[in-house]
Amino acid sequence: MERAELTRRIRKKAWSIGFNAVGISRAEPVKGNHLHQWLERQFHGQMGYMARNLHKRADPAQVLPGVQSILCVALNYLHPYPLPYDVPEKGVISRYASGKDYHQVVKDKLESLLKFTQELDPQIKGKVYVDTGPMMDKYWAVRSGLGWLGKHTNVLSKEAGSWFFLGEILLDVELDSDVPGADFCGSCTRCIDACPTDAIVEPYVLDSRTCISYLTIELQEDIPEELREGMGNLIFGCDICQDVCPWNRKAPESAVEEFEPKEINQAPGLQELARLSREDFQKRYKDSPIARSKWRGFIRNVVVAIGNSGQSEMIPEL
Repeated sequence: MERAELTRRIRKKAWSIGFNAVGISRAEPVKGNHLHQWLERQFHGQMGYMARNLHKRADPAQVLPGVQSILCVALNYLHPYPLPYDVPEKGVISRYASGKDYHQVVKDKLESLLKFTQELDPQIKGKVYVDTGPMMDKYWAVRSGLGWLGKHTNVLSKEAGSWFFLGEILLDVELDSDVPGADFCGSCTRCIDACPTDAIVEPYVLDSRTCISYLTIELQEDIPEELREGMGNLIFGCDICQDVCPWNRKAPESAVEEFEPKEINQAPGLQELARLSREDFQKRYKDSPIARSKWRGFIRNVVVAIGNSGQSEMIPEL
């Protein structure tokens, strides 16, 4: 099958599966040394996996020998609902984590797309990634034309804002490539100005160690005292830099049912959450991204939010 026809069929299938955007990049070594510079500044904090397998992150051929194309997809997860930032007795959970864990949802769709591709040509070899393994998801999303890297370091699209998950299929066949995304952030600095902990140290550079998403999910230790006040009532992740982004004003709503926010995640009471046992936590957040923080980390976040609330009636919970 000719390259153009193969590319057309794969794109059409990706859309029919439900992906909101599809882009293709030629597989080649990563340009620049931005990751190395970021790691040298220790901005990855306790995320040691970011520093492992750098040779694979820098060259997709180290992941899939003979790789020629990287197919990138975006899946919208936005189901709008008001986050209770101004209700101190309630906890705020990032929108991406309010529904079912995205890893399996996106992975199932990608595996279906890979299966279809291999039915077109059984000789094709491929590998699927969804925020797992040594793949620089955002770099390849930009290279494949899905959008550009915003100053908050999330990938932005004119059509979908930044409310979408990314995934890739590495393929050892040449497909028609797309043009890398152009930057449309302009002079805007709203995300930088709005960050409660000043984690965006300069445009396009995030110090994870002070990012609320990192503090509430990745950090294994106690949250530094000087950062606690800025966390407000955020107990898992943070959407503030996305909330203020002008490109997100008209972002479309997701059609993916699995990402619909569960009622228990929309405005959970801090008092109720503080009483969760380890078993309660595991049952409540089964198949949820929130499980990543583990019980101790989650309760730690809830305790910080209670401390920030100023609600004296919750002191007994502490």
